[in-house]
Amino acid sequence: MMSTLVATNTSESSTTDFLPLQGTDYVEFYVGNAKQAAHFYKTAFGFESYAYAGPETGMKDKVSYVIRQNKLTFVLTTPLKTDNPIADHIYKHGDGVKVLALKVNDATSAWNETTKRGGKSYLQPTTLKDDNGEVIISGIHTYGDTVHLFVERNNYAGFFMPGFREWKSNYNPASTGLLYVDHCVGNVGWNQMNPWVKFYEEVMGFKNILSFDDNDISTEYSALMSKVMSNGNGYVKFPINEPAEGKKKSQVEEYLDFYNGEGVQHFAIATNNIVQTVTELQNRGVEFLTIPASYYETVLDRVGKIDEDLQPLQNLGILIDRDDEGYLLQIFSKPLEDRPTLFFEIIQRKGAKSFGKGNFKALFEALEREQDARGNL
Repeated sequence: MMSTLVATNTSESSTTDFLPLQGTDYVEFYVGNAKQAAHFYKTAFGFESYAYAGPETGMKDKVSYVIRQNKLTFVLTTPLKTDNPIADHIYKHGDGVKVLALKVNDATSAWNETTKRGGKSYLQPTTLKDDNGEVIISGIHTYGDTVHLFVERNNYAGFFMPGFREWKSNYNPASTGLLYVDHCVGNVGWNQMNPWVKFYEEVMGFKNILSFDDNDISTEYSALMSKVMSNGNGYVKFPINEPAEGKKKSQVEEYLDFYNGEGVQHFAIATNNIVQTVTELQNRGVEFLTIPASYYETVLDRVGKIDEDLQPLQNLGILIDRDDEGYLLQIFSKPLEDRPTLFFEIIQRKGAKSFGKGNFKALFEALEREQDARGNL
């Protein structure tokens, strides 16, 4: 998700925000083999082992591995038997994101405020306790089979939450410098963007801070439309994409076909040194979209002076864009699963609050080359 953006209005205080969010608490993936997935994210992306839940901790029907890097926390969950919602989710979607968990001071209030405004309850406020204190969680449904959990953990001093124990490992690869979730993009079906924009506005109090139509996000062959939703303090941003008419199938249509419905398309993960981070990720086998050399022949004419040398950015395939606040550097991975669904964006902001609108054409053409190679364009 990319664009030019005016500064977000953050004057709305938590006293007037009925759903004050402190950011992303964690992201939970439903996967076919959590043990192997955890090893992959540790090896390739530099996560550390943090917590575990499974039969040994009293959880008989599933296992969950929690991995962490700075303020970025992933939970990888696998069912231990068939004929349950987790197994059904994996059968339908492949490995994918189930939970976007949001930090709150009051999970009960978050549930009350969102459900009374039309949110469909996923989990009523539930208190989890152990010797280290308590965590209160609640949740609502959003697009597709994705859910938002509200996590209140002010009174908990243990590992992750009750039901989990510390996961120690002798295998701890070095960090790659990933910091936190910058934004998270959802793909929804034809003509479903505006209904979900309305959902975030009315149910969660978000604002539409930016919109793109098919004139902004298009190539010779395909197009999509997108709107960026942000909560009051700007800590949580959820761009929403829908397909638009084009000569051939868009990346959103390909996603919807292979994910079998709406879901999370990608996370943008922040770093303070994108050259160092991407170099390390590539050395560990992470694959990124390739950008033609012609992009770099004119990019500085468009974005102006930057602190970095251009050649390392070109060597790595990092894109550059500027807005009124500064500039940003970004790069997009290839899909992380065999299905062409979820991928990651690595982003470094040098003042810019935007999403890389100037890179749309280069990025989408790169995506189309991958689609074409798969026979899905």
